[in-house]
Amino acid sequence: MISKKVNSVTEALAGVQNYQTLMLGGFGLCGIPENAITQLAKLKTIGLTCISNNAGVDNFGLGLLLQQKQIKKMIASYVGENKEFERQMLSNELEVELTPQGTLAEKCRAAKAGIPAFYTPAGYGTEVAIGKESREFNGKMHLMEKAFEADFSFIKAWKGDEAGNLIFKGTARNFNLPMCGAAKINVVEVEELVPLGSLNPNEIHVPGVFVQRIFLGTNYIKPIEQLTLRD
Repeated sequence: MISKKVNSVTEALAGVQNYQTLMLGGFGLCGIPENAITQLAKLKTIGLTCISNNAGVDNFGLGLLLQQKQIKKMIASYVGENKEFERQMLSNELEVELTPQGTLAEKCRAAKAGIPAFYTPAGYGTEVAIGKESREFNGKMHLMEKAFEADFSFIKAWKGDEAGNLIFKGTARNFNLPMCGAAKINVVEVEELVPLGSLNPNEIHVPGVFVQRIFLGTNYIKPIEQLTLRD
């Protein structure tokens, strides 16, 4: 058996260095790799380019890295609820590349599939199109978007086995699925780590071939970004 299991988050993040490009799964605060982000904050690596749907909130998720000025560039689809992200962007302390959400997902998926670039109509005629090649297909203009190139992807899954086969839970599948396998080294933290053969093959969302390291996460907080209740 090929085991992808590592014994700690410290071992899982071995090789992370300054000025690297990182992918981080999740949507809002749903399904974010909490343990990996906490360890990144402890490592205090600088000059990072982070690819994520958004950047968490001020005191959680990628907001922790923004507070310490570890992120040089954010590639995301929206600013979200993070006031520090907004402040750094408006003051030009942080380079921000806002990308249509579907394009962001496809740039991840293309990297995972080994596709260097693709065409999409999203963003044509807007600031998103500046500096990009365009081409007409079936009477409609499209932009050429290049697949991401990342050093690490950090993924959160509900359950996984020691070979790296993964099962996500509900909407926490989000960006975790296309990002897993889209980087040179793909690191997964799971809530439950089981022996090989324990998972039903028909329920596996990502096969272990896309995973290089997997570890058992701890102390998940799982906060709600916006809690709305009826009177």
